[in-house]
Amino acid sequence: MAALTIRRTHAKQVAVCGPTACTRTDAANATEVGRLLAAAGATVLCGGGEGVMAAVADGASRAGGLVIGVRPDLDRGAACPGLSAVLFTNMGEARNAILVRSADAVIVIGGSWGTLSELALARHRGDIPVVSLGGWQILDAAGEPLRATLTAADPADAVRLAIGTRRR
Repeated sequence: MAALTIRRTHAKQVAVCGPTACTRTDAANATEVGRLLAAAGATVLCGGGEGVMAAVADGASRAGGLVIGVRPDLDRGAACPGLSAVLFTNMGEARNAILVRSADAVIVIGGSWGTLSELALARHRGDIPVVSLGGWQILDAAGEPLRATLTAADPADAVRLAIGTRRR
């Protein structure tokens, strides 16, 4: 009988969050972030739907990366292509907490109310990098910007800030 070999990985898990209805720029940024995360050996976590989620899954999967979708529903037809595996939570927006708690870093691309929820949950953790690429700016009560996220200049900078890689 052949022995079963189990390989353990210590790759970082990076959640990429963004809106379903995203801009072309956000989709292009997400695709490149996915590609770069896969190239760095990171596991990509996303919501598994359309928009930024589909773009990051496409970029990562085309680069040979592992992509896990955390769906809010049970609709297998709603999961985007490019996912290596899907968790169907049937928890609605509560899945945002699962997504963020499963990550070693979070990259927020663009902005929607759901994305803001993910950003807030990630920041509330306080123990992981939260990187924004063209995303939300948060102001305090006096209208002054809060440093709620690390601001990335481009996809390579976002990945570097999230997983600590050097610029190429």
